[in-house]
Amino acid sequence: MRLTPSQQEIIKSTVDRVLGAGSRVWLFGSRVDDDLRGGDIDLLVETEAKFPNRAKVICSLYGALILALGDRKLDVLLKDGRTVDTPIFGIAKRTGVLL
Repeated sequence: MRLTPSQQEIIKSTVDRVLGAGSRVWLFGSRVDDDLRGGDIDLLVETEAKFPNRAKVICSLYGALILALGDRKLDVLLKDGRTVDTPIFGIAKRTGVLL
């Protein structure tokens, strides 16, 4: 996995601060492969919480992660308690690493 322990902790603590404790975060995509270089940070965040405005929550989480990690290329998927399960969530969990 090509995230430092510090980056992993920053991501988890930022997700907990924005969404509340109990969220699960997976890193997926190219950053999971130690043999690759570069690439954005692809995150799947899963929570049982139900948000009336997912777009607003995703924007808040994305902004908080950018402020905490620095200006990085990030992709954030959010699966809350109202989100319909789609193949991308299964792929991210199957190929990713739980932080």
